[in-house]
Amino acid sequence: MKLQIENSQNKIKIDKRRIRSTVLRIMRILDCADKEISLSFVDDEKIKELNKEYLGKDKPTNVISFSLREGEYSDINPQIMGDIIISIETAQRDALWGNLTVSQEIDFLIIHGILHLLGYNHENTTRKETNKMRKEENDLFKVLYGCDVF
Repeated sequence: MKLQIENSQNKIKIDKRRIRSTVLRIMRILDCADKEISLSFVDDEKIKELNKEYLGKDKPTNVISFSLREGEYSDINPQIMGDIIISIETAQRDALWGNLTVSQEIDFLIIHGILHLLGYNHENTTRKETNKMRKEENDLFKVLYGCDVF
């Protein structure tokens, strides 16, 4: 697995070794350990810009995924899954709200992002598809931490 990690925020320290290990574990479970992704950690200002530019939503969000396995040119390099961008500031707030540590929240957002790259969806879709994604998120989180996230 190839994983590029970029940290362009300075709100919290990112343990790249721990994150790399977590991503590899998730990718092995999902049978895509031979794929490539990039993971970026940003602040709310940057993710708000991306959210507005690409999704038309003028607000910060916790995670955005850009799949390279969809669309007209998806077959150019099938090994590259895409990019995941995580806002550390939103992750910190969500961790407090969800009674998780920041590391647990980041891992959950990584799971969420990888599932989006694999084609899972929870927005503008059926309840069945949303539930399928939520179950997979919860199952993967349980493997990592031994407890449910929802």
